[in-house]
Amino acid sequence: MTKDPEGTGVGWRPEIASVLAGTTGLGFCEVIAESLNPGDVPVPLRSLAAGGTTVIPHGVRLSLGGTEPVDAGRVTHLAACAEALDAPLVSEHVSFVRAGGREAGHLLPLPRTREALDVLAANIARTRTELDVPLAVEPIAALFDWPDDEFGEPEFLTRLLDRTGALLLLDVANIHANTLNRGQDARAVLDAMPLDRVAYCHVAGGAVHDGLYHDTHTDALPGPVLDLLGHLVDRCPSVPPVMLERDGRYPPATELRAELAAIAAVTGTPAPTGDGHTAGLVG
Repeated sequence: MTKDPEGTGVGWRPEIASVLAGTTGLGFCEVIAESLNPGDVPVPLRSLAAGGTTVIPHGVRLSLGGTEPVDAGRVTHLAACAEALDAPLVSEHVSFVRAGGREAGHLLPLPRTREALDVLAANIARTRTELDVPLAVEPIAALFDWPDDEFGEPEFLTRLLDRTGALLLLDVANIHANTLNRGQDARAVLDAMPLDRVAYCHVAGGAVHDGLYHDTHTDALPGPVLDLLGHLVDRCPSVPPVMLERDGRYPPATELRAELAAIAAVTGTPAPTGDGHTAGLVG
């Protein structure tokens, strides 16, 4: 099994594969599990893993918060991805994506209730029985809250991790988005999170549309997210691994690496650097 994630990482996407291949010092990468065939891992991704870069499968379709039991085939696929990549852990979302046979095509927020905790705990338990590695769960960016919420997000997550033994994938950009849209203090919310359970972190760009901040993953990494990341570093028991998410409108290689360098500067870890042969992007 490869080492745990460390340092500064990035989400692996085919469109930026050539840039990542020409970047040294990457602490880790994350790949969308549903985009991966475990029996036919793309050569660039396989080369990264073979070269010692930790690669984490990141699921988006398990629907851990769905009232229907998690699909056994999807769990098997996630486990196979972890095995194929020799991953030290896998991750998924605190959300649901389907109900009554209908697919939402989007990560949807759960009501933060005792009943929802029961559903999550049962589905996480089912998932973990087939995994040979730990599972980290990520709270999502949500544009609305359910009216019958019983807990704030930090307490809900703490209760969930206590019940399941799962780790936390803490998305700092999601905290920024949610607290901005809810009119909350981002630092206070972050302080209340179970920071001793953080496996790794995400950061990403976003933009305001129609009066709401959207976690787009297509915009440049904003200053407030980096500032919040700095606060997290100050509060965590140890410096967490941090990964940049980009999912479209990919910038030139120099800009992408500049964002990675900005993350590394905040966390005090070595910055990934380029070999000078990938000034543009493929795809």
